Amino acid sequence: MDKKRFYITTPIYYPSAKLHIGHAYCTVATDAMARYKRLQGCEVMFLTGTDEHGQKIENKAKEAGVTPQQFVDDIVEGERGVQDLWRLMNISHDRFIRTTDGYHVAAIQRIFRKMYENGDIYKGKYEGWYCTPDESFWTESQLVNGRCPDCGREVVRASEEAYFFRASKYADRVRHLLTDTDFLQPASRVNEMVNNFIDCEGGLQDLCVSRTSFTWGVPVDFDPGHVVYVWLDALFNYMTALGYENNAHDDLNKFWPADVHFVGKEIVRFHAIYWPAFLMSLDLPLPKHVYGHGWLLFNGGKMGKSFGNVVDPYVLAERYGVDTLRFFLLRTFPFGSDGSFSNELLINTINVDLANDLGNLVSRTTAMVEKYFGGTLPVSRQDSDADGELKAMAVSLRDRYEAEMEHFQFQNALSEIFRVIDRANKYIDENEPWKLAKDEANKARLATVMYTLLETVRICATLLTPFIPESCEKIFASLGGCEDCRGWDEANVWGALRPDVTVSKGEALFPRIDAAKELAELEKLLAAANAPAAPAVEVEPPAEESVDFDTFCRSDMRAVKIKNCVAVKKSEKLLQFTLDDGTGTDRTILSGIHKYYEPEDLIGKTAVAIVNLPPRKMMGIESCGMLLSAVHKEGGEEKLHLMLVDDSIPAGAKLC
Repeated sequence: MDKKRFYITTPIYYPSAKLHIGHAYCTVATDAMARYKRLQGCEVMFLTGTDEHGQKIENKAKEAGVTPQQFVDDIVEGERGVQDLWRLMNISHDRFIRTTDGYHVAAIQRIFRKMYENGDIYKGKYEGWYCTPDESFWTESQLVNGRCPDCGREVVRASEEAYFFRASKYADRVRHLLTDTDFLQPASRVNEMVNNFIDCEGGLQDLCVSRTSFTWGVPVDFDPGHVVYVWLDALFNYMTALGYENNAHDDLNKFWPADVHFVGKEIVRFHAIYWPAFLMSLDLPLPKHVYGHGWLLFNGGKMGKSFGNVVDPYVLAERYGVDTLRFFLLRTFPFGSDGSFSNELLINTINVDLANDLGNLVSRTTAMVEKYFGGTLPVSRQDSDADGELKAMAVSLRDRYEAEMEHFQFQNALSEIFRVIDRANKYIDENEPWKLAKDEANKARLATVMYTLLETVRICATLLTPFIPESCEKIFASLGGCEDCRGWDEANVWGALRPDVTVSKGEALFPRIDAAKELAELEKLLAAANAPAAPAVEVEPPAEESVDFDTFCRSDMRAVKIKNCVAVKKSEKLLQFTLDDGTGTDRTILSGIHKYYEPEDLIGKTAVAIVNLPPRKMMGIESCGMLLSAVHKEGGEEKLHLMLVDDSIPAGAKLC
């Protein structure tokens, strides 16, 4: 009989130059689910990868002075890049896709053409708002205080020729999928999607699926100048990675439809609305589930480089171990809700759950077997009613654990395991093996107590394997290997360990941490890891020609308030400033800084001007003075900063 198959995916990640613990969160959860299914005996396909196209990447590459392909290659494959982080976190993915892979690019072109030929893609013109960091289109009514409703950053007005997907055609079918099935989980996400995007004013809008304002994307092969919108490109990775519309792989019939896509809540819209609509357009089976997990928050806000609050997973993993970090992420935060990261919470989880409870149970039990029996238990036993509760909890643990794992409730599954671990530690205190060891007549009873503890450890370690695989290997090694008693079928059976099992104590799995001392040190380490790298700045060397002091003093520098600022017509460089210089009469100064500033951004600021220069005409306008700026080069590009001072300084104040 064929093994049951299970296909699970993470979203393919934008290759960020600064990976953080939030990137690891979803992928560690996906890895735990994949390992759990393998433990059950399933044939698993676990897919992850990187989403490498779009305007954002083209802009970043330009800033870095490299090609977009060089930019993504370095971040995906370079030191501390995406693949490096997955190796660090012990991610057991079966396949890794990059949207720049040739087979995927060719498949997307064929998919786009199919949707165009069946009438679901048509040409038009896009007019609206666009969030470049999120690669998202928004209507005016969807903006929040004029900003992107997902990330809170500024949006830009976009106007360009584009192709559109007839999402509105599938609105009713998508609504039914969301409201009448368990396709989208947790259920709390459903109303948000339906109310905000389908039953909102104007209904589900057709989606812009091509761009012409940049070139870094999959070209539309029948219309040069258009590139495929990154979200149509990215979503189909779940099928192209299995061989849809390409010959690179041949797993589509085996694994599609996917059992579950794990995604962050900020991209549920694309996965729960547009992804099924795309598949409906091509008459393809839909994935069984989309699960939108919460964010890891830091100081109450979303974690990210642009917010200045990145928590570096390398710092944590190198200091405390990969398994500790994996365990912390899934033990501490409910997967469907937001979780608030703190250093205190991390240290407390290590000390309480891992050091005091699990580590202490394994260490005490194996140490006592070595001390009282030389490491090998005798086969003689003396059972007691005192063993019944712990044995019953351990044998029934697998069913309770499975019920939580099947609903992706990792925190609850771990709680079930730790209820048994807590009971085992209590069992030690109740039976007092150190007292039993004092009388030879109690050796059979002592052996039973030790075997009960070892069997409990074995069952718990089996079910902990998806979460902390390396630590569980060490536990099994201390139990003599357990090669034939560490599988799913043995996880709800009592007595799978040999009666004369030989154990070894080994090193401490999770040493206890001095919390006060460690918190101070950890704060320093994370701050250092989060500090921005100093840019390579070039400044013009000081002038060799000296100026006498009296000449310098004749320059009259004053604080001026910028009352108005407009671009000078027919000039790409000049801005015209209307200034309050404290005299009661407005002063006009022209400055060639339009490349660096938009005029509306400067109104109301306080600048510094030399006001006793002779007037001169530029573009027919008389300029009376000069605004002071600072100039330097960064990465080979000239940067200019208008000299702005504290707004509390009154107009006309003399600089001296």
